[in-house]
Amino acid sequence: MIDGIRFKVCGLTSLADAMAADNCGADFLGFILYPKSPRCVALVQAQAIMSKLPDRRKVAVCVEPTTDELARMEQGGFDCFQIHFRPETQLAVIRGWSERVGADRLWLAPKLPPGGHVNADWLPLAETFLLDAFHPNAFGGTGQTGDWSSFARHREAHPGKTWVLAGGLAPENIAEALRTTGAGFVDVNSGVEAVPGIKDHAKLKRFVVRLHEARTASRK
Repeated sequence: MIDGIRFKVCGLTSLADAMAADNCGADFLGFILYPKSPRCVALVQAQAIMSKLPDRRKVAVCVEPTTDELARMEQGGFDCFQIHFRPETQLAVIRGWSERVGADRLWLAPKLPPGGHVNADWLPLAETFLLDAFHPNAFGGTGQTGDWSSFARHREAHPGKTWVLAGGLAPENIAEALRTTGAGFVDVNSGVEAVPGIKDHAKLKRFVVRLHEARTASRK
C-alpha cells in the first residue's frame, strides 16, 4: 500500500519481476492463466514462482473458467480469483464461481462496453469489482486507458464494494487517474513493462514514486 492506495502488479511471468513488485510494496501479485494473453503462464509455472515468494496475496487472472479450471486454480494456492467475462454470461455461471471460491475472494471483471453498467444481480456475488479498458477483441491487457468517469460513477454508487481501477495505468497518468476517479485500489500491468510479459523495474519504481507524489499533492 502506498499512502493509503492499494495496488496490484499484474501479468507477472518471472520470479525476478514478482520479487521486484513485492519489493515496491505491491499488495497483490497477479498471474494471468488465460492462454490467449501474451502474459500467460501455466498454472505449474505460477506455482513454482509463488513458492519462492514472501507471504503476499496472489491473484489468479482468468477468463470465464469452467468449474474444474477454477477448482484447479484454487488448489494451486491462489488467494483471490479475478475473472473476466462477457456481460451476457449467464447469472448461474457467475453464481457458480462465487459459490466455488467465495464472494470475499472473487474479483469480477465484466467486459463492459462504453456506457455499460455493472449488473445489480452481480453485486451480491463478489466483494471486489475490477473495471478494465474495453476492447472488442480482448479481455484487458491492451494498454488502453479505461473509462474513468464510468469507474467513478460505479464507485460512488456502490461504496460498500471494493473497486479496482485498471487499464493503461502508467507513471505518466497515475496522478490524473487518481484525481479523476477517486480510486483507492489500482491495477498496473502494461504501463510498467519493457515488452509484454516482462516488467521494466525502473518503470515500476517510477510508478510507485508517482503514486506517492500524487497522494502527497492531494493532501496539500
